[in-house]
Amino acid sequence: MDLEQMWQSTLGEMEVQLTKAHFATWLKNSKLIDKRDDTVFVALPSNFAKTWVEEKYQKNIIGIIRAMDNSVKKIEFVVGSKSVPFSKAAPEAQPTPSAAVAELDFNRTDPETGLNPKYTLASFVVGPSNELAFAAATAITEDIGRKYNPFFVYGGVGLGKTHLIQAIGNEVIAKYKGKVKPKYVASEQYTRDIVWGIRNDRIESIKKKYRDVDVLIIDDIQFIGGKDKTEEEFFHTFNALYENNKQIIISSDRPPQSLPTLEERLRSRFEGGLIADISYPEYEMRVAIIKSKLQDMNHQLNPAVIDLIAKKLRKNIRELEGVLKKIIFTEERKQSEISLKAAEEIIDKATQNLTKRVNDSQILKAVADFFNISVEDLMSHNRRKEVVEPRQIAIYLLRDISELSYPYIGEKLGRDHTTAIHSYEKINQEINRDPSLNQKILMIKDLIYKS
Repeated sequence: MDLEQMWQSTLGEMEVQLTKAHFATWLKNSKLIDKRDDTVFVALPSNFAKTWVEEKYQKNIIGIIRAMDNSVKKIEFVVGSKSVPFSKAAPEAQPTPSAAVAELDFNRTDPETGLNPKYTLASFVVGPSNELAFAAATAITEDIGRKYNPFFVYGGVGLGKTHLIQAIGNEVIAKYKGKVKPKYVASEQYTRDIVWGIRNDRIESIKKKYRDVDVLIIDDIQFIGGKDKTEEEFFHTFNALYENNKQIIISSDRPPQSLPTLEERLRSRFEGGLIADISYPEYEMRVAIIKSKLQDMNHQLNPAVIDLIAKKLRKNIRELEGVLKKIIFTEERKQSEISLKAAEEIIDKATQNLTKRVNDSQILKAVADFFNISVEDLMSHNRRKEVVEPRQIAIYLLRDISELSYPYIGEKLGRDHTTAIHSYEKINQEINRDPSLNQKILMIKDLIYKS
């Protein structure tokens, strides 16, 4: 396969993964211009595109390329000039590796195990919201395959699931010195591997890849739901590993019983082990996380600013980390301590941008998808219990997120405004008393913001 064919195949895969707008903006005008030893070089039209693609897409791109050519270990992005043709034969057009060019660092993400050594149990901040999951993870490393197998951990976006399950793999490597073989894979990559194996008549090699391990770690299992071939293959892989006392570790954004698109036989397998949730961190834990991040970044911050971040950003640790980086960048750029007002403006802008992108149709669809019902059910006069609660939650979220008027909400759902008021107030009171309801609402908000 020549470079042009390889890149066209890669772009084809990426076009499926990205929105049409993102693909057109960042990758449409890219080109694979060279391959030297274990490194491929990709040209992009601007420094801004180069920075964005390096940060957002390089792992996916290198994964796709390695599926076609496993001799590739690194990828380097360079900025091309319209006046200089991209040609392997033209010396002046060939890229030169530079310290400023970021690559997929295989010293950080091991290509064999898929693990990033920065994720450790020691660096995982433990608190009431995740202590059960952490205790189980620690116990698993002491008795692999026999205690808590399978281990199913779930929680909202950005709460540390990936950190924890990768940390188990890294602890296994450190503790057993290579005698126990872990393998981490995101479910999207697992699906791509299955599809590639079927298309290229190499499914047996894919089976061996995932069954010839001692610890299989699958991240975001919810994404294989509805993909029949992937589900079937994972079911057989699960059984093969389990019967041989191999450890299986799975993460998801919700518990097994709330994964309606997943086959019943898989859900029942997951429910046969230990299920642990990672819920949203309380204030003290958020402060601890901020301080841990600051230590990693070798930066100090005014305690009042730390307090402000912890109070305002309660749901998503990734969002919290993003805001923290913006504040640090502002301090370093101005070479002075940020004011409380300026920090609050950064936080408010980050959260408001998220809310502005949400419309009422997205809210209704997210609620319907979460409860495995239709949007039409929400808007109907059906009084079944399995529809009433989702409808009340939809009303609550339309008011809470979009600040829509009660008459508008009532009209949207075919009810009068007094019903909308009653539903909002009922949910608003119960979320403070019912952790399960609170968790449902926070998970639905994750779905809304991801959409």
